Amino acid sequence: MTADWLPVERIIHEGLELAVIVRAAPANEGIRFYTGPDATLQIGQMLRPPGYLIRPHVHLPLARTVSYTQEALFIRSGRLRVDFYDEKQQFVESRELKAGDVVLLTRGGHGFRMLEATEIVEVKQGPYVGEGDKARFDGIDDGYQNS
Repeated sequence: MTADWLPVERIIHEGLELAVIVRAAPANEGIRFYTGPDATLQIGQMLRPPGYLIRPHVHLPLARTVSYTQEALFIRSGRLRVDFYDEKQQFVESRELKAGDVVLLTRGGHGFRMLEATEIVEVKQGPYVGEGDKARFDGIDDGYQNS
């Protein structure tokens, strides 16, 4: 059984999109993108039948400007809470994610609390420059330190 759409939730605060959550759900055949064509990290989903051919191709070199590091997290197993913060590091809201969910973190800040043992696959723009790539701050779980 497939659905015409995937449940997609956009976390928007003061007109700024902080994240896109794509919940685990089946999709109709074809391809659908949940980000616009100008997004610096794009996320979509496709379902193709047996025998469908995607012709071999290469992606051509193209200079791009990236102002904010964006991340896509694929929750493979477990359960977690993601806390969203605005660009002033003020708490906005939280959402629970479970196996099969995907979150694209586009702007602002974020923190995570594992509610169960959780396996996550992370995709983000690079190259990663270590701690110079992020600024840590106290969130709603102050006093609890890991990383």
